[in-house]
Amino acid sequence: MKNLIYGIFILLFAASPTLAQIDNTQSITKTGTTAAQFLKIGVDARAAAMGGAFVGIAGDVSSIYWNPAGLGNITGMQVIAVHNQWLADMDFNFLAVGMELPGIGVLGASITYLGVPDDKVRTIIQPDGTGELFSANDFAVTLALARQLTDKFSLGGNVKYVRQTIWHERAQTFAIDIGALFETPFKGIRLGASISNFGGDMRLIGRDLRFSRDPDPNGQGNVEFVNALYETDSFPLPMFFRVGIAGELMRTDNTRITFGLDSMNPNDNTESINSGVEFAFNEMLFLRTGYNALFQADSEGGFSIGGGIHYRMWDSSTLLKLDYTYADFGRLQTINRFSLAVSF
Repeated sequence: MKNLIYGIFILLFAASPTLAQIDNTQSITKTGTTAAQFLKIGVDARAAAMGGAFVGIAGDVSSIYWNPAGLGNITGMQVIAVHNQWLADMDFNFLAVGMELPGIGVLGASITYLGVPDDKVRTIIQPDGTGELFSANDFAVTLALARQLTDKFSLGGNVKYVRQTIWHERAQTFAIDIGALFETPFKGIRLGASISNFGGDMRLIGRDLRFSRDPDPNGQGNVEFVNALYETDSFPLPMFFRVGIAGELMRTDNTRITFGLDSMNPNDNTESINSGVEFAFNEMLFLRTGYNALFQADSEGGFSIGGGIHYRMWDSSTLLKLDYTYADFGRLQTINRFSLAVSF
């Protein structure tokens, strides 16, 4: 089993530069060449406060996004709900649940939604609007299964349905995520790796792409109207490979300081580093800070800070978690994120 574990991690770490070489070069970043960009938005306030350095953190239901293997450490049941105002007044919503199934592992599910405010339908003839409104939104449903193969090693995987809609057009596909998490013998240091959004391409289809035209307007006696269809291009999903390390810088009876450091290798941008630290007092009060997308070319990501309160209700096993993050996005200004979670 140890040889198997080490072999898996050697392959995952070795694949990191290989994936980067396939999809990125020093001169071409392929930025803006993938669809479903909402899949790159960090889902929860805790991980966002740590700069997104979460691939080596276990036991949190938000791991369904960062590294599905982290779900394997959940005991009982966890639920998390997120509603935030994203950039440009877009609405971001995330809901996830994870449940321990003895003898099987941990089963999880999540829903992600990003919505754009309604806007006017405009034409060249009616630039102020036709009286109609159009909307655009992104949607993903994920099913996850994770299992602890040993007390030190977990594997997890997701299957997700992804859909993007703008007015009457839509694009959809399926994708998978795979993750692994290993706790080393050295002071509990954890190594994590995950591949996200490995799936099919997306291509818009819909009724507004259909039209009728006369193939020969100057001819006589031919078919005057032929039904036609605009053929749109297909675009891949934003696939990325994460490798991370996490552990405790200090642990006493009352305090804990946890660090995380992740390497990101996307197929539509340059490589980057996410880093973060979490300070916990009595596992009730939390302070966190981090830095996102370090070394990434032309990045608007940056510094983040946040905190949280975990309150055990009525001296029972039910734990209420409220987390907050303030994140700087440079020229795109700042984002405030809130997460509410419950552990049973």
